[in-house]
Amino acid sequence: MVKIEINGQVVEAHEGDMLIDVADDAQISIPRFCYHKKLSIAANCRMCLVEVEGAPKALPACATPVTDGMKVHTKSAKALTAQKSVMEFLLINHPLDCPICDQGGECELQDVAMEYGDDVSKYTEAKRILGDKNIGSLIHTDMTRCIHCTRCVRFGQEVAGMMELGATGRSEWMEIGTYIERSVTSEMSGNMIDLCPVGALTSKPFRYSARPWELKSHKAIAPHDSIGSNIIIHSKNNEVKRVVPAENESINEVWISDRDRFSYEALNAADRLTTPMIKEKGQWKTVDWETALAFVADKLKHYAQEDASKVGVFASPSATLEELHISQKLFRGLGVENLEHRLRQVDFDMDASGGIMAPKLNHAFEEVEALDSVLLIGSYLRKELPLLNHRVRKAALNGAHVLSVNPVAFDFNYDVSAEFVAENMVNELAALAKAALELNGESDQAWSKSIDVTDAHRQAVQRLKDGQKASIMVGQIAQMDAHYAKLVKLASLIADATGATLNVLPMSANEVGAHMAGFVPKAGLNTNEMLSENMKCFINLGVEAEKDIQDGGRALKAMQNAECVINFTLFDSDAQREYADVMLPIASFAETAGTFVNACGLKQSFKMAVEPAGEAKAAWKIMRVLGNLLELEGFDYTHSNQVFAEVSDELRPVDVSGMAFEMPENIDLIGTQWISMYQVDSLVRRSPSLQATPDAQAVAN
Repeated sequence: MVKIEINGQVVEAHEGDMLIDVADDAQISIPRFCYHKKLSIAANCRMCLVEVEGAPKALPACATPVTDGMKVHTKSAKALTAQKSVMEFLLINHPLDCPICDQGGECELQDVAMEYGDDVSKYTEAKRILGDKNIGSLIHTDMTRCIHCTRCVRFGQEVAGMMELGATGRSEWMEIGTYIERSVTSEMSGNMIDLCPVGALTSKPFRYSARPWELKSHKAIAPHDSIGSNIIIHSKNNEVKRVVPAENESINEVWISDRDRFSYEALNAADRLTTPMIKEKGQWKTVDWETALAFVADKLKHYAQEDASKVGVFASPSATLEELHISQKLFRGLGVENLEHRLRQVDFDMDASGGIMAPKLNHAFEEVEALDSVLLIGSYLRKELPLLNHRVRKAALNGAHVLSVNPVAFDFNYDVSAEFVAENMVNELAALAKAALELNGESDQAWSKSIDVTDAHRQAVQRLKDGQKASIMVGQIAQMDAHYAKLVKLASLIADATGATLNVLPMSANEVGAHMAGFVPKAGLNTNEMLSENMKCFINLGVEAEKDIQDGGRALKAMQNAECVINFTLFDSDAQREYADVMLPIASFAETAGTFVNACGLKQSFKMAVEPAGEAKAAWKIMRVLGNLLELEGFDYTHSNQVFAEVSDELRPVDVSGMAFEMPENIDLIGTQWISMYQVDSLVRRSPSLQATPDAQAVAN
C-alpha cells in the first residue's frame, strides 16, 4: 500500500492503481467522459486532467498510476484551467440541442459543462454536421453530438465481444460508425445507450416519450432468464417507459441484456387483456370479476370431482414464486396432481430414475470468471443466457479453455478450444465420456464398445481433468432434445471422471423457484403425458400453449380437444379465443409484488412498479379468492409475504448416478431444436423493437 495526498486529504491505495479510481474510492470528484470502470483506459477525452506536483503539465487521472508520496490537486488553478480548456474544445462542434435531446437531464456532458463550461465561446465557425447511422431498431443515433469518447467502441470489443462500432478518419474527420453500414446485432447492445455520455446513442423505443425528471424509479428483477438481473423500471403516469440496469456486481454487474431492456414494450401492447372474458355459445363477452371467478370455480369443482386425473395445469416458469406456490396449493387441494412448468422439455426419463430434479448453476456468477475449463453441451449460451455467457467470455479471455458439443456450429463471441459439431449429440458426447473413462482406466463398459474415440476427444477431456476449476454446462438445446436424459447421464460420467462440476442450466426467470414451490408432477403426469392423455380440462397460468410448449402443434390440438380450457393470461389472441372458455387478465412482473429464484438459487423479491392494466389482478390474489370460493383451507392471505413464507428452500439436485445408461439403437434425428431468444415468452414476442432484430428471426429445426 502507498499513501498519496489528494486536495490535502491523505489516501491509501495499492501501488499502480489509477489516480481516478483512488479518487473515486475517496469520494473526490474528478470529471470524465471516456473513462468507465468496466472498460479499458483510452485517455482520449482529457477531461480528467489534474495537477500532480512535480509534473510539468496537467496529467489525465484515468491513465496516471499512483506512487508513494504523490500530491494531487483536482481543484487548483492549473487543473481547472486545463479542464475548462478541454470542455471548451469538446463544445466547439457540439450542437445546442439540449431542449430536444433525449439525453437532456441525464447527460454527463450537460452536467460537466454546468461546472466547467463557459457562457461564451471564442469559436464562431460553423459546427460540424454528421449524418445519423441506422444501426437497428433498438438504438437511435445522433452522431453530430458524438464527442469521440469511444466507450461504445470499447464496449463492443471488450464486453459484447463483437467489433461492431469503430472509428474511421482522423482529427475533425473522425467518425464513429458501423462497418459497411449494417446494424448492431449484439444481444447486449442496449448497454451502449447507458455508456454514451452524450445524446449520440439513445433508446429508439423510448425516444421522445418522457423526460428523466418526469419518471419514477422502481427496483425490480428481470423476468426472462435465470440470471435474475437487477433492473430499474422507469414509469410515468402509471405506464412503464423504459428499463435500465441496476448495479449488482455479484449478479449482472452494470449490464443487462437487450431482452431485459426492451421487452417492457409488450406491457402496453394492443392485445393486452384488461377485462375478464367468458365464451358463451361460441361468442366472447366481457364480464365482471365476480361472474368470472364464480364461473371458474364451478368448472374447477366439476372437473376435479368428476376425475381430477383428467385435469392438467401448465404454468409459466417465469411466474413468481408466490404465484406458483399458491397455484399448486389450490390445485392439489382439489386433488389435481398434473402440474407442470417444464414446457420445452420432451424427454422425462430422468424423473423415473431419481425423482424430479431441479436444474441449477452450482457456481456463483463471479466464480465462473475464475474457471479454467468449460464444456458447453447443447448450448448457444450467448443467446440463451447472455449475462452468464459474458462471465464465460471473461474466463476465456483469462485463458480458460471453452469446449462445446452442439448439433450445429454457433458464433460464440470468444475462442472455443474444441468444438464438436454433430447432429447426433449422444454419440459425440459418448465419445467424450469414453475418453474420460479411459483416463481413469474404466473403459470396459458395455455401451462404450461401439464408440470411436479420437485424439480430439482425449485432448478435450484432458483439459477438463487438468483444470483446477472445471465446469460442464448443459444448455437449452440439450434440454429440448429427445435424448435429454442420456445427454445428462453422459455429462455426469464426464464430470465424475474429470472432477468437473456438473450444471444443468435453468433457462427461465423462475425455473428454480418452480421446483422450490413444488410446481411439478410429483404424483401426476408430465407435459408429454398430459398432451397424450385426452385431458378434459386444462388450466394455463401465463402460458400460450401453442407457442410456449415445445411441440406447439400438439399442444394446440390438445387444447382444442379438451372440454374446458381456463387461461390466466396477460394477452388476448386468436388462438386462445378458439380453444379457451374463459380468459382472466393477470398482472405482469412490473404490476405485482413477487420473488424470482435465480440460477444459483438466490431468492430476489421485488415490489409493484405500476398498477395493473385495466382490471387485471395479481395471479396470486386470483388463486387466493378461488381457494376461498372452493372452500379450501389455508387461503386467508392478506399479503404476498405470507405466501412467500410458506415456500421451502428444498431442491432435489441433479443426480443421475443411479440411472442406467445404454446407447440408443436407432437415434431418430429430428433436427436441431432451439428457440430464438426473442420468442421465449409472451412479453418478448410482443416487443416490436426486439421483433425487428435479426435474432428474432433466428430459428433452427
